[in-house]
Amino acid sequence: MSKYSDRAVELFMEGKNCSQAVFAAFAPDLGLPEETALAVSIGLGGGVGRMREVCGAVSGSAMLVGLRFPDLDKAAAYEKVRMIIDEFKKTNHSIVCKELLGLSKAEKSSVPEARTSEYYQKRPCVKIVEDAALATEKILFA
Repeated sequence: MSKYSDRAVELFMEGKNCSQAVFAAFAPDLGLPEETALAVSIGLGGGVGRMREVCGAVSGSAMLVGLRFPDLDKAAAYEKVRMIIDEFKKTNHSIVCKELLGLSKAEKSSVPEARTSEYYQKRPCVKIVEDAALATEKILFA
């Protein structure tokens, strides 16, 4: 664990979504207030709007590329994102939320599940958030 992954896990355990947790863990050190980071990233949780597509933790990581390196051109930014994803995939088989959660289809409801001890036991999201933060730190801050 690291400063960033610890904070990302803490934010997730406080009820923030996966994207918020990763993005906001790094944002203050990159000049963006945590409250703003939480607001900006809220829609990407649950695989973008809880549709279970691209993992929100990975989306949060991708947004950090531009915040960390605002002068990158698109090709260089895309390369950084791919490097983060390659690192993330060393511990996760996919970047698709429903595949990471073992679901066969998207959620029909936009209403998130209550954060209970049962929720945390059945979902690998805490580990996914930690993995995304560690991958991001390795690529963007190494």
